[in-house]
Amino acid sequence: MKILVAVKRVVDYNVKVHALPDHSGLDIATAKMSMNPFDEIAVEAAVQIKEKNPGTEVVAVSIGAGKTADTLRVALAMGADRAIHVESEALLQPLSVARVLARVAQDEKPDLIVTGKQAIDNDASQVPSMLSAMLDMPVATCVNKIDIDGGAVTVVRETDEGMMTVKAALPAVVSADLRLAEPRYVTLPSMMKAKKKPIAVVKAAEMGLDLADRLTMLEVVEPAGRSAGVKLGSVDELVDVLKNKVKAL
Repeated sequence: MKILVAVKRVVDYNVKVHALPDHSGLDIATAKMSMNPFDEIAVEAAVQIKEKNPGTEVVAVSIGAGKTADTLRVALAMGADRAIHVESEALLQPLSVARVLARVAQDEKPDLIVTGKQAIDNDASQVPSMLSAMLDMPVATCVNKIDIDGGAVTVVRETDEGMMTVKAALPAVVSADLRLAEPRYVTLPSMMKAKKKPIAVVKAAEMGLDLADRLTMLEVVEPAGRSAGVKLGSVDELVDVLKNKVKAL
């Protein structure tokens, strides 16, 4: 069995980002970067499947500039067997990402593709569904449990209405939600071992794909700051504010 896991290098979730002065984007030139948290969960889930099914191969793939290899090394340290780095200096939009991953999947022929449910930089949550359509594979998003049984996968999905259990034939695409797995701590010895695992490098520009942007970023602005709180003297004052100023009643 082969599992392909897509990971993305994003600004660390602990970093507070700010808009550039000209509002053309975010100021992340010197920000700390790390693996997208949902992708970490996806890697952990894939490695856990591998541990339960001897002979399974986990392949991590990421798209980005040179330092993206650092993110792939983390995936290798977590237990992935090898990695594929699709080099691209440009930040690809979701449609282009799906096209690149589809090409990699066509070459690798995985039994299961696992992604994070979304990336925390754009929160688009579009790639898993686009990828399944391009590959003509079933897709299950926001998954918090995966069971492999022969040529089928059974998953539990988190929805607004509750939990949904669905079953699909392999190969399939699933996207990881928060409760799918708890990412393991990456130790120094595991990082040293990861340096010996192979990372194949492919240039996105040489894949023969249409990777042109379809969306134009018009402006990036920070949310307005919250006004200071007000201490009221009585319940009657509170009701008056809610009714006549906030219009909440």
